[in-house]
Amino acid sequence: MKLVIISDLHDNLTNLDHCLKWCEANMIEAMLFAGDLTNEDTFDHLTKLFPSDLYLVRGNADNYDEGLLKNKPKIINLTRSGGAVQIGGRDIGLCHEPYLIDNLLKKKTEIIFYGHTHKPWQEKRNGVNLVNPGTLGGMFQKATFAFYDTVSNELELKILELL
Repeated sequence: MKLVIISDLHDNLTNLDHCLKWCEANMIEAMLFAGDLTNEDTFDHLTKLFPSDLYLVRGNADNYDEGLLKNKPKIINLTRSGGAVQIGGRDIGLCHEPYLIDNLLKKKTEIIFYGHTHKPWQEKRNGVNLVNPGTLGGMFQKATFAFYDTVSNELELKILELL
């Protein structure tokens, strides 16, 4: 299954649209959003343009109403603390802030995606891949996101301006 992982958009609709065009061209099957989408207009924009499953955690800068998540079957809300899910046969953790990773390491996950720092990063801890896709919003760093193929276990960082 082909996944896109984004974080720290901070309402940058131009970058979101660019990423969504890439998703469509590359037949992305689900999105993991590691927090800081930010407001309701951005949330509405994303859910109208991305028709597939959206796994979502709330970031520290998010200020949308939780009621927006109700009655939307394609949205899997992993709440503020994040959570672990199985997608494409892989056990995946998702959270926003790095301090929440320790809770997810207690669960059986193969890979954990997180955000908050705006800095793309990958490391292994206790045999688990920890991956920060960076900031799609392009704040303090170049705009980036991650691609993950659950079948091949391929993981790539994408720099938006190079697409």
